[in-house]
Amino acid sequence: MKLFSESLNFREPESSSTTEYLVLGKRVEMGPVTVKRRRSNNPIAKLLLVLVMLEEFQRKEQEEWDRTYKLEREIFEMNYKRRMKVMMDYYKHLQDYYTELDEIERCRLKRARFAAAAVGAAVSTQQSVQRRLWVKDRSQAWWEECNHPGFPDADFHRSFRMSRATFDHICEQLNSVVAKEDTMLRAAIPVTQRVAVCIWRLATGEPLRLVSKRFGLGISTCHKLVLEVCAAIRDVLLPKYVQWPSEDQSQALMKEFERISGVPKVVGAMYTTHIPIIAPKINVAAYFNKRHTERNQKTSYSITLQGVVDNTGCFTDVCIGWPGSMPDDRVLENSILYQRGRSGLLDGVWVVGSSGYPLLDWLLVPYVQQHLTWTQHAFNEKMAEIQKIAKGAFGRLKGRWRCLQKRTEVKLQDLPAVLGACCVLHNVCEKHNEGFDPELTFELVDDEMYPENSLQSRSSMQARDNIAHNLLHHAHAGTSFL
Repeated sequence: MKLFSESLNFREPESSSTTEYLVLGKRVEMGPVTVKRRRSNNPIAKLLLVLVMLEEFQRKEQEEWDRTYKLEREIFEMNYKRRMKVMMDYYKHLQDYYTELDEIERCRLKRARFAAAAVGAAVSTQQSVQRRLWVKDRSQAWWEECNHPGFPDADFHRSFRMSRATFDHICEQLNSVVAKEDTMLRAAIPVTQRVAVCIWRLATGEPLRLVSKRFGLGISTCHKLVLEVCAAIRDVLLPKYVQWPSEDQSQALMKEFERISGVPKVVGAMYTTHIPIIAPKINVAAYFNKRHTERNQKTSYSITLQGVVDNTGCFTDVCIGWPGSMPDDRVLENSILYQRGRSGLLDGVWVVGSSGYPLLDWLLVPYVQQHLTWTQHAFNEKMAEIQKIAKGAFGRLKGRWRCLQKRTEVKLQDLPAVLGACCVLHNVCEKHNEGFDPELTFELVDDEMYPENSLQSRSSMQARDNIAHNLLHHAHAGTSFL
């Protein structure tokens, strides 16, 4: 009896050095070294021979696949490094360009001051001519009413998003940097009015033309005041109000976050939002926001604002100014927070992020794969509770300071100072228990994109699985997903 003769389809060549077989539609060559063939009519022996040849073929196929995968991975990493190098070179070039512009502007202002001083000296020598102030007569009735001690505190809070006591505290902190001296040509603008112009502009997003009429100042003067006060807030108040928690503060934050969600060792929640801008004059494609353009049916450009908040919604870390075309994980890689994590300063603690970030040894993110288990569903619910704190903080940030909701006339190089000032003022209001008007509530709309490499640490994956297991089996996780 002949078994497997037709199904196996053997064919023996005439040459004795190599043996060629046609197995399952594939041609396989076997030399005398690989298999020692015996002439036998036993079908079992022939079947074993076929299995050996199949195993050898699969081994070679696997080796070829491994070589191809390794080559593709090397090409991908090389392209990624090249793109990052191009982006960093562009950003450096952009910074150098803006630095050169600032130097030109500084020289121009210096020459203008010298010219003004010369004119003042010439005017002072003319004893017979009465000196007059070079200031256009504008009405300041609205500001004088707001600045009056009898002005209702509720109306003041509605206008400037804070009480008069908090406003006076900010003016006192900035007085040494913002204050100017009177000149022979005009009286200096008081510190309170300077700070008020800036805060009103940030709070309402009102055009400079209307701000000028409201405060009785020139349009260019108002614009200059906004930039000067924002720079002063960044230099003076940012180090005081936006700080990474100390060891004792981290322990307190861990207890609060664990009380809220049951997740241990959490010191902050991270979120990234986009701030709309006017199309820049150089490298427009880098700031093009494809997702907002598709949603709004209108060409949109933006820069990113990444922040970490504590359990009260105060910022403890911010990263501002990267182009809007960059996904969240790329913005993270270029932040100081990422460098802090890589240097080991965040060992033993967790920062909770959304699904747009990769899983790291210090960054805890939800599960993103399909067909989640009950444990993973429960873990994602707890992540959502912590992320709700971050989204609430960013919602109040954009609600209080409406200049962040629409495009402004501020130049691209000045935007980081303005955004940093908004974050500092947000923390000032939160820490001084300034109420938030529900009418100012702003709904965040920021699309999350899964990172190209969502898993960068095997140990963090095991740690996340352990946390999810403990949450489910220690009655910390909810069951709303059931």
